[in-house]
Formats: sequence, C-alpha cells, structure tokens
Amino acid sequence: MNVHWLATMARFPSEDLGRFAAALFAATGLDADKADSVGRFLLLTDMMGRHTHGLAQCGAYLRQLVDGGMTKTGAPDRVRDGGATVVWDGNYLPGPWLMDQALQLGFARLPEHRVFTLAMRRSHHIGCLAAYAKEATDRGYVAIIASSGPHTKSVAPYGGREGLFSPDPLAIGFPAGRSPVLVDISASLTTVSMTREKTAAGELFDHPWVLDSGGQPSRDPSLVERAEDRGTLMLLGGAEAGHKGFGLALMVEALTQGLSGHGRMDAPNRWGANVYLQLLDPEAFAGRDAFAAQMGFFADQCRANAPIDPANPVRLPGDQAARNIARCRAEGVPVSQETRASLLDWGGRLGVDATLLA
Repeated sequence: MNVHWLATMARFPSEDLGRFAAALFAATGLDADKADSVGRFLLLTDMMGRHTHGLAQCGAYLRQLVDGGMTKTGAPDRVRDGGATVVWDGNYLPGPWLMDQALQLGFARLPEHRVFTLAMRRSHHIGCLAAYAKEATDRGYVAIIASSGPHTKSVAPYGGREGLFSPDPLAIGFPAGRSPVLVDISASLTTVSMTREKTAAGELFDHPWVLDSGGQPSRDPSLVERAEDRGTLMLLGGAEAGHKGFGLALMVEALTQGLSGHGRMDAPNRWGANVYLQLLDPEAFAGRDAFAAQMGFFADQCRANAPIDPANPVRLPGDQAARNIARCRAEGVPVSQETRASLLDWGGRLGVDATLLA
C-alpha cells in the first residue's frame, strides 16, 4: 500500500458501502442480482487490501455500462457442458457476477464430480482473482484461477520489446489452518491498474518495473500509457530471469484462451477477460482431514521460520488479507480520496443518494 493512498483514506461501514456500490450499478440498468454481485466482490477486494482492483474500479465499470461496453442483462452461453468440464461465452456480462455464477455451478457439481473445471471466453473484467479463491477456501475447497485479456498488449515476451499479452494473473487458494493461503500473482511485476494509478499521481515505481520502448528498465509508469513509443510491463523475474514470467504467461494463455477456444487470434478490441477456473475437493484425494493436517502443519512451519528481520516475521499470502477483513468489519472499509470523489460524482450523475460518503 503506497504512502499517497494511506494519506488520503477514510473508513466507511462495509455493509453500507456495499449497498451503495450495488445501487450505483443498478441505477445504470444492470440487473439487480448482477449489481449485488459486482458490488459485493469489489467491496471484498477492498476489505482484503487489494485496492487497485476494488471500489476504485467502479468508475471504469460504470462508464462501460453507460457506454455499452458491459452487457447489462442476460446469461452466459454454454458452449459445451461435459458435467465436470464446462465452456462458457460470457457475452461481456459483468465479470464478478459471471465468476459468482461459475463458482456456484462448481460448488453444486463438486459432490458428484469432485473436480470441476470451467473455461470462459468474453467475460468482462473480473477484478481480483484472490477474492474468488476465498469463496472456495471458505467451503474447504482448493481453487485455481487464471485470467487473461485477449485485447490487451501491455507485456512483451522475454527478449522482445513490443507488447503482446496482458499481465495474465494466476491464483490458487487452499485452506491452511488459521487462515487460507491465497496466492495471486501475475506474469508481470506490476499491473496496468497500478501503472495508471502511479501515472495519475505523478509517482515513480520504487524499482524498475517497466521497460521503455527500447526494452530498457525504467521506474516511469507513464511509459506504458503512451500512445507512441510505448513501453511495456516488465516480466516477473525482471531483466535477469524474465523467462520465468514468460513461462507463466504462456501457461495462462493456454488455460484461458486455448481451452475456451477464443483469444488473440480473433483480435478482439473490447475490454474483457478470458478465465480458467478449477475447483478441487480434497475429499476426492487423500481426504479433507489429511489435506488440512498437511497444509496446516506446513503453514505453521513457514510462519515459525526464523525471520531475517525480527520485526517482520514470515507471513503467508492470505494472512494479511484475513487481518484486513477483520479490521474492516470492526472499523470500516478504507476508501481513498480519489475513489470517494469518483463514487460521489457517479452518485450525482445516476441519482443515487451518496450521503454515506458526504
């Protein structure tokens, strides 16, 4: 979390904030159930501490709804349904709602199939993958989620200098004792949302996380936003080991675009996402008790590992999210000045009472 964001935040009750966000989306004509899902998952994302993908996305989503870039009504088309494997065409419906529907379908089928896999093309932006993984871990399941943006060309292949693919995030979540492990990483060192946030704030990255148009490392996020001589996001692993990030991207592209049968070859020009979702019930393998014992033991071993800095003990991905959620429930959800201003503006445009944020 950056210092600029910390200096401009205020906290608001989570339930009220969620209702307000849902009301904004419903005011555009979005179906009520879809509006509720989008508001709920954006709010959960903020509560977990992933603020670039939380309520900060409301303005962009609302603009897409108003302009027709996001579909307001309807359901995904089932391209193929094999019981344990499903392919959807999301018709550019709201990503968080589509993911909610996909999860619910998977949860309903796991008792029979024990492993459920869905590939989806033409969803709208889905936001934070870890938020969906948490829905699975709360039920004792393992979730593997990947996403790509076939329209996006912000990351170059290792050794190249022209943007070709998106940050291509991959997440895995599983129960691990006192809090679930929620890994959510990208094939690039940072995200498009973060470069835009830094550029708008006039800030540089602390480290060289982007490449200029010549392929040289830079801390300047605005390079990625240029219309000409555009830079790219640096691959995970950096200049020395970026082949690892490239390998991760290739895996995500195969899972999300190859399996869904739609991708860059189709040259889409609309903001959207392709998704891979797999749910696993540990009971179908060595059993839930065995899984809980093994992963709980290992998680405790990690946390007990001698720290380099005693003031910063080892924590697992997901530990901080659990603490953030607990604090948000007790003290309210932090909202930056910029996000609050955007929400107030949209409340005025759409005629939604924004007294909560005034």
